[in-house]
Amino acid sequence: LPAQVRIALACCLNMCGGRPVHCSDIAILGRAKPQKPPFIENERRVGAKVCEVPLAIAACPTAAIKKPAKV
Repeated sequence: LPAQVRIALACCLNMCGGRPVHCSDIAILGRAKPQKPPFIENERRVGAKVCEVPLAIAACPTAAIKKPAKV
């Protein structure tokens, strides 16, 4: 019988909270846009003081997501 094949589907190479992509036999990596990463316009949002970025930063175990640089 053939061995099992592990397939990982992720939006980021670290795949936070799941089986890491580098441990799989086949990895499918999705991207938001081919040209540039997604941009969050905090100034134009209703309730600009609330943003999902701090939650994503806190949830990433590999520290791949970092705070944006303040200009």
